[in-house]
Amino acid sequence: MSQAKRRPNADTPTETQLRIVGGRFRGSKLAYHGDPVTRPMKHRVREAIFNLIGTEVEGRYAIDLFAGTGALGLEALSRGATGALFIERHIPTARGVRENIARLGVEGQSQLLEASAFVWAKRDLPNWDKAAVGSAWLVFVSPPYAFFIDREQEMLALVGAIIEVAPSDSIVVVEADERFDFALLPGTIKSSRHDDGWDVRPYPPAVVGVLRC
Repeated sequence: MSQAKRRPNADTPTETQLRIVGGRFRGSKLAYHGDPVTRPMKHRVREAIFNLIGTEVEGRYAIDLFAGTGALGLEALSRGATGALFIERHIPTARGVRENIARLGVEGQSQLLEASAFVWAKRDLPNWDKAAVGSAWLVFVSPPYAFFIDREQEMLALVGAIIEVAPSDSIVVVEADERFDFALLPGTIKSSRHDDGWDVRPYPPAVVGVLRC
């Protein structure tokens, strides 16, 4: 007896349906070739993040760590970010980021590094010329969820390093899952919308934290 084919989750991006959600490139298709190494953020989560940030994207410089398809950084460019740095260690995945940058014609606003985000944070971030960027940052930290378990200390050090050197008025967005305790990160967790600290929201299986530095 033949087995029934497994239907894809309707919220899981495929090569034909990964798109920019909003801004000047809204509806533009992005390349995603189904590589299991890459875990594209679900559309509803990406849309929720940018709803939380709202118009604060405009005028900031996006840093897309663990870039994957580059969708977060490209979404930021679509919504008015001044430029974007994409960091992706996996070379075949980085080629996909380069393809997506070219698809949207934003080569002049984009820099792609084929490197480990952990190594970049230790080696390059402390000496990075912030004046050359010329604006506050919008940093996306969306690695494989297992990193928050298997490489917890490295993840905490990475986020801590970003927060320490980011210009004032920068925004840091972290996507994990329910296994990660956001209280481990520098700063506090908001108990009300008017408090300072991490604004933590569940979008199962994702959990997203937004910090305004």
